[in-house]
Amino acid sequence: MCGIDLSSAEPGLLAWLDAGFHGSMGYMAAHGLKRARPAELQPGTVSVITARMDYLPQDTPLDWLAQETARMLQPGEAVVSLYARGRDYHKVLRSRLQKLQDRIAEAIGPFGHRVFTDSAPVLEAELATRSGLGWRGKHTLVLSREAGSMFFLGELFVDFALPETPAVSAHCGQCTACIDLCPTQAIVGPYKLDARRCISYLTIEHAGPIDEALRPLIGNRIYGCDDCQLACPWNKFAQISTVPDWQVRDGLGAGGIAQLMAWNEAEFLRRTEGSAIRRIGHARWLRNLALAAGNALDSLALSDAERQVLLQGLAVHADHSDPVVQEQVAWSLAKADSHV
Repeated sequence: MCGIDLSSAEPGLLAWLDAGFHGSMGYMAAHGLKRARPAELQPGTVSVITARMDYLPQDTPLDWLAQETARMLQPGEAVVSLYARGRDYHKVLRSRLQKLQDRIAEAIGPFGHRVFTDSAPVLEAELATRSGLGWRGKHTLVLSREAGSMFFLGELFVDFALPETPAVSAHCGQCTACIDLCPTQAIVGPYKLDARRCISYLTIEHAGPIDEALRPLIGNRIYGCDDCQLACPWNKFAQISTVPDWQVRDGLGAGGIAQLMAWNEAEFLRRTEGSAIRRIGHARWLRNLALAAGNALDSLALSDAERQVLLQGLAVHADHSDPVVQEQVAWSLAKADSHV
C-alpha cells in the first residue's frame, strides 16, 4: 500500500516526455501529470493497493533463462515475449483485483474504488516501488529479490486511508548487464529508456515502418523483447505461476517465422482471441514477421530448404494491401537477393 503524493516523480516524467522518449505514444503526453496525481485520475482516491502477479507458466523448465537466450540465435524461429504467450494479462489481473475489491467490501462495506492494469495513465512502477513490491531496475522495470522482474503489476485505488508499506532498498549495485546487452541500446543510461529504440515499442506500439538502421538489431523478435530481463541476474529468482491462464498457446512458444506468416487474418484473430497480441492487428503482425524473415535470410545459419520456405512465405504478401507490409516484405526479399 502507498499514498498518493507522487510529486517527486513529476520532474522525471516531464523530462522523459520532453526528450521525446515516448515516441509515437501520444497518450503518454496527452495525460501529462495526471499520471502522477492519482486523485485527479480517480477523484476521492486516498490510498493505492498495488499487486504483483508472476507470469512464468507452470511447465517452465529450470534452465528457462538459457533456453530463451538460445532462441535468439535460431534465425528461423519467431520469438514472442514470455508475458504474451498466454492469455491477455489485462483481463486476468483486472478480474483478480476486482475480486479483491469484493472481498474488502464484504469486510468493511461499500467504498469508492477503481482497478487498473496497464490500462490508464498510472505510474505503475512508481506506485509499486513506493509500496515495497520491489525497486526500480536500471532497465526501468520493477525488480524483486524474491521474484526478479517476470511479473505483472496492477493497482486498486481506494477512497480510504491505509498504512503505507515501507519501500525496499535497491540491489542493482554496479551491474549494467541490462544496459550492455540491449540489442538496440534503448537503455540510454541507468533508469532511462528511449522507447523509440526499444524492440517492445517497435514491434507493438509503433504502427509505421521500422527504422532501417534498427531492423537488423531486432533479429527474430516478433512481439516484444525480453533481453534486458534475460540478462538480469535477479531473474534466476523468477517465480513459476500456478495460474493456468499463462500456459503457452500453440504457435506462440516455439513457432517458425514461416509458419506464423502463413496465418491469414481470420486465423490470426482466432489464435489470438483473448491474447494481448490481437490488439496489434494482422498487418502489424505480418510486418514484424516479414522483418524477422529478412533478418533470417541475411543469416548464414539457414539451410537451403529453410531459406526457400521463408522466400515463399514472403512472396505471398508482396502485394499486401497495407503499404507498410509491402515495404517490409520488399526489404526482406532484397536481403535474400544480396546472398545470391
